[in-house]
Amino acid sequence: MSLVAALRGAAVAHGAATVWSGVDIELTAGEFVGILGPNGAGKSTFLEVLLGLQGLREGSASVLGAPPGERRERIGYLPQRRSFDASVRVRGRDLVALGLDGTRWGTPMPGTFGRRRAAARARIDAVIAEVGAGAFANRPIGECSGGEQQRLLIAQALARSPDLLLLDEPLDSLDLPNQASVSALVQRLCREDGITVALVAHDVNPLLSYLDRVIYFARGRALSGTPAEVITTEKLSALYGAGVEVLRRSDGRLVVVGQPDMPAHHHGHDH
Repeated sequence: MSLVAALRGAAVAHGAATVWSGVDIELTAGEFVGILGPNGAGKSTFLEVLLGLQGLREGSASVLGAPPGERRERIGYLPQRRSFDASVRVRGRDLVALGLDGTRWGTPMPGTFGRRRAAARARIDAVIAEVGAGAFANRPIGECSGGEQQRLLIAQALARSPDLLLLDEPLDSLDLPNQASVSALVQRLCREDGITVALVAHDVNPLLSYLDRVIYFARGRALSGTPAEVITTEKLSALYGAGVEVLRRSDGRLVVVGQPDMPAHHHGHDH
């Protein structure tokens, strides 16, 4: 599997406070990775490192074969949930089209504008179809449901055909059926298009059956591996420093219970 991103001995600090340290992580082509852990543990910070928006205090990072930030045009990014109320009249299709802007400079050469506009329209149609948003893409975004809005925002992040897709809490505020449908959509993007996806979530349970790998941040550390390797009672309890229980349902699926929403880490108490 080709390497998409790697952190080696990485540490991040906000001022004098260490967020996490000693982190060794690899992301490979076409895998769906869940970024998990309690509030304040540094999940969003990890995405910011990959985007080149947050520097490392120690260690090294590479993204798409270059230092973070140098290949940003090949990364799709969905920040933490933006909600659109009913007063927002922008069409879903026009919101998706915003994802095409970003590396466009100056004015088109004579004779190319019509072709570019046609190509842009075709790309917008393609990503809207890919995320299953055709039935509501012409509606004002404020009239779309939470799940529909999230599909359109993912389409926006896909508009420039990224190799790496970073999604920050895309399941937040969605009901369980929509959490499952968005998770299944992201898994399909990995399988069919070979896109690497890192998805930040607070609760692993809606994602578990779709993920290839998980990265847990807690108490200033990170634990990475397949769900079967990482999501065990012993490993999560040790990482959190508190009792976490992992159960197996009758259909074979894992369920994490008792996961504490604890502070990110406690200096002097890491083992």
